Amino acid sequence: MMTFSKIRSSIIESGFRILKVDQWGVKTVNEVSSFGDDSHPISNMTALYADTSETGEPVIIGYINKNQLADVGEKRIYSLKEDGSISTFIWLKNDGKIELGGNNDNAIRYQKLDDSLQSQKTLINAELLKIQTAIAGLGGAYAKIDISINTSSAKINEIKTL
Repeated sequence: MMTFSKIRSSIIESGFRILKVDQWGVKTVNEVSSFGDDSHPISNMTALYADTSETGEPVIIGYINKNQLADVGEKRIYSLKEDGSISTFIWLKNDGKIELGGNNDNAIRYQKLDDSLQSQKTLINAELLKIQTAIAGLGGAYAKIDISINTSSAKINEIKTL
């Protein structure tokens, strides 16, 4: 039989998340989830409690999602603050876009931006040489100092794109 229950608290014991739930009284139950999913529910979430064929081995097999926004074919992963409000998210949109925590700004293709900036640096340094030559030709002095660009501190190695 499956029933709804309320999450009260949880601990991790021997690699398993053990939940305390209210289901006609307080009970301790294991959590079952998809492979690779390590999520920690907040208090008072409504969970689906199910008995198993092993007496005394009930499990929580899912939660009622009150934050559904994904459209057909989309996937959204999010985290919640303890008060239940959205903390952050990754949203795989059905138009091929990915939103990481929002959609107000753009990520960049680092290598293409760096290549473009290095090309601009070369062109600017060539123009500075022309300026130096022209000033010297008029009897003046101009000490040309090449500009340099280092974008390596802006590169995020942990996130890769196409």
